[in-house]
Amino acid sequence: MIERPRTGERAVLVRVGLGAPIDPEDLEEFTQLATSAGAVPVATITARRARPDPKFFVGSGKADELRDAAVATEADLILVDHELSPSQERNLEKHTGRRVLDRNGLILDIFAQRARSLEGKLEVELAQLKHLASRLVRGWTHLERQAGGIGMRGPGETQLETDRRLLGQRVKVLGKRLERIQLQRETGRRTRMQIPVPTLALVGYTNAGKSTLFRTLTGSPAYVADQLFATLDPTVRRIRLPGGTPAVVADTVGFIRELPHELVAAFRSTLTEAREATVLLHVVDASDPRRSERMEQVDEVLREIGAGDIPQILVYNKIDRLQMAPRLERDADGRVSSVWISAMQALGVPLLAEAITERIARTVQVARVRIPPGAGQLRARLYARGVVKQEVVLEDGQLELSLELPNVDLLELALAPGVVVLESGGSEVPCTPAAGYLELAAAAASAAK
Repeated sequence: MIERPRTGERAVLVRVGLGAPIDPEDLEEFTQLATSAGAVPVATITARRARPDPKFFVGSGKADELRDAAVATEADLILVDHELSPSQERNLEKHTGRRVLDRNGLILDIFAQRARSLEGKLEVELAQLKHLASRLVRGWTHLERQAGGIGMRGPGETQLETDRRLLGQRVKVLGKRLERIQLQRETGRRTRMQIPVPTLALVGYTNAGKSTLFRTLTGSPAYVADQLFATLDPTVRRIRLPGGTPAVVADTVGFIRELPHELVAAFRSTLTEAREATVLLHVVDASDPRRSERMEQVDEVLREIGAGDIPQILVYNKIDRLQMAPRLERDADGRVSSVWISAMQALGVPLLAEAITERIARTVQVARVRIPPGAGQLRARLYARGVVKQEVVLEDGQLELSLELPNVDLLELALAPGVVVLESGGSEVPCTPAAGYLELAAAAASAAK
């Protein structure tokens, strides 16, 4: 059995080009992952193969080179920038005499260090236990079943079964605790939906500047650092957009290429803020030469969590590094498609606020509301604007109206005395800025008076 140190800071990094040359950008990102976890890279081993070696992933020759490099640099740990099978991890550990961690295990370790909220800690622990379940045998090689016969049966299998049972019990406990927390989150979310405040979720590749933008928009002291996965726990704050429209901004965990599936599954509840947002602010590092690839990787994760169809505004951040001026871009239909800003220098933030206000105004809510019997003027204004689709008169004289109107107007309606929003749902409609819903609504309201 390999004695595993509690900490292994000196690390040898391993990256294999499978059927293609190694991209230096991928290697640099993996180095950042290692340093974010607290490791000190002391050597880097690269290789190119058509397919992974079934035994060592890197091949027997490279495994020898890896062992020699670990000895020469006195490394405690070997980090592999790929997903390894349990047997490949075990074989590499036996061959090198060092602890081996694959990409998924490394990201899980970073998440375990950074999680601060109870929900985040539980989600990370659950993901770690599920990852560990397939690798539990690695730690019990000294208790393997011995040769058959009376007095020759080893305790290994019994111990493994005991550990697996304990692990399974812990997974169930964590699952139940997370269900209770998610129920509380859902209750709070339903309460917020009674007054339909638009929600903006900041999403993007890790270290794109989401938390810096969050601080700039909200004034909230969110944690900011030039490292991968600086933010894990979602933070939600209220802001007011130009014109006084209230909105909720949520800062979410950053995404990365080849994000472990168990982490995506574990953080589904945390990413609910993204799934149920009115608009996604997709923050992109404008100075990243591979920004198009990063954007596609983020979109892939958004599709995986069920947020692929939510309207987006692309926020190209860090334009100060490119010495560019802030600007706002529109698509062929006249809708805001992207804004170029620097969150750190607060350049272009007014343009972003303008874009958000306009985009929210384009989001039509299909709602069912109840208004009191004496609200005749309110009813007349709604009919004058053409937003009433159906009306039902209740026995007590109250009216239930089915409406289609912009998000911001539904918010104003919800704040009117005696009005109750029974249910609502959003959908985006195309319109040009000249014929936006805010302008139409103002004109209709003036005509009704």
